[in-house]
Amino acid sequence: MFEGGGFGFGFGVGVTVHVLDAPARPAELLPAGVTARPTRLGELMPVVSRTGDEIAVELQRIQVLEARLAAYRAELVGELASRRPDSDDRQVGERGAASPDWRPGPQNEPAPGVSEFFADELAHVLNCSRTAASTLADQCLVLRGFLPGIWCALADGDLDWPRARALAAELGPVARDVEPEVLAGIEAAVLPRATQLSVPGLRAAARAELLRHDEEAAERRRRHAQRRADVTVKPRADGMAELSVFLPRPLAAAVRDTIDRYARIAKADDPSLPLGELRVSALADLVLRPWDTSRPPVTAHLTVLAPLPADADTDAGAGAAPAEVDGQPITVPQLRALLEHLEWLLPGGVRAPAGGSLDLALVDPRTGDLRATATAAQLERLVRRGCPSHPQGGCRCSVLGGPPVTDRYRPSVAQRRFVTMRDRTCRYPGCGNHAGWADLDHVVPHGEGGETSCENLCCLCRRHHRLKTFAPGWRFEMSPDGALAVTTPSGVTRTTRPPGHWAAMGYPAPSREAQLMAQVGGPPSGGGPGYEGVDPPPF
Repeated sequence: MFEGGGFGFGFGVGVTVHVLDAPARPAELLPAGVTARPTRLGELMPVVSRTGDEIAVELQRIQVLEARLAAYRAELVGELASRRPDSDDRQVGERGAASPDWRPGPQNEPAPGVSEFFADELAHVLNCSRTAASTLADQCLVLRGFLPGIWCALADGDLDWPRARALAAELGPVARDVEPEVLAGIEAAVLPRATQLSVPGLRAAARAELLRHDEEAAERRRRHAQRRADVTVKPRADGMAELSVFLPRPLAAAVRDTIDRYARIAKADDPSLPLGELRVSALADLVLRPWDTSRPPVTAHLTVLAPLPADADTDAGAGAAPAEVDGQPITVPQLRALLEHLEWLLPGGVRAPAGGSLDLALVDPRTGDLRATATAAQLERLVRRGCPSHPQGGCRCSVLGGPPVTDRYRPSVAQRRFVTMRDRTCRYPGCGNHAGWADLDHVVPHGEGGETSCENLCCLCRRHHRLKTFAPGWRFEMSPDGALAVTTPSGVTRTTRPPGHWAAMGYPAPSREAQLMAQVGGPPSGGGPGYEGVDPPPF
């Protein structure tokens, strides 16, 4: 227990912590009519008045507190996991069960006996990614279930969280296959010197002890690591991205050497280009194989998000005031002005990529709301045809809008195009799966009276579609403006909005040039080959 004034709290490891020495502020000392407010951290800890030695002591105390809180968090995560058994999940062979061919990778695989959707709930509670939640859950369950000595050292503040989680990560892959006596022996060997070792050194010591007790553990670890092989992409600044490949070391060395050799051949032909850029070009050529015509081509689907201009006075008649965009019909003059603007920003015109397709998303420049969708050919045809009721022009009749409600279960092609353009990704909070591969879900189920309209449809990847439909205790609600609120069985609600809704999120509207952006990748709006994208009922 830390002694001193300030505030204190207790938690499950049986420890009460008092930190942040500061004099109390009795309510009776406040002026009449003034309500006591929470004390600011700067008032509790006047850091500038502390000596260097005192600051060092405070930092060490914080480290101990963080360790104890981490131990408490491990208890909480373990208890919540025990209340989400895999018996609540759909089993293989049942309707709505996860396909054995699309099980999550080892980094997202649930612990034995725990629901496959537990990591989604934990990520929702902690507002982090599912991968981060899966990693945390695995570390907590390993510490509480298999490494009690390490957890106790963490709870006592004798071992910090980075070292505790490193030991959990090192021993976790084999913890369920090793006798408890072996794990206890490893704990007894490494804990006395754990704080004197660096984190990599501690992992190496634990690995050496594991191999000393169990010679076959190395092969089990290798097989476990190989199952985690994957290729991922992380966006970076300035239009760049990082392509990451996790693969066996011999294969990685061979791939790197091959790329380097091709890059050096190209360097001899053009010494002015950096070797790193040539390595990237060599990798792209080897993977994409633009010269290979023996395989079916992979085509691109391009979506242009275009801000819709206000009506021009020239087509509205003498003395007519310009029409407002927000909530008003989309008129021929607006479409004509939009085509002219796109022609200026995209020299050569608005054209689909070779072998691919192109759609235009017309957004309100004031709110970011999606107003309508069309192909480039449809847009040009509407401008040429004009208003059918007023061929002479000068009207403000609507010639384009959102898709109408349909009385059948399956969304129309126009509805699918509109909703995928509006949502762009799976709408589950934190999920970035491309909308082109997603299902269109009735937020209010069709069988319960939910209509097939864009206001009741949203994009959900297959995993989160299954979660919404079959996982008990979850609640999904969508407002007319497209805001989707998702509530976990534990009562935590998070809301997502379609990308670009800057007005609803309190952001200022960007310039029209900034609003005009392109996204290349993912399947066309109808889904990829062999993938219809819309499940049969009851989804």
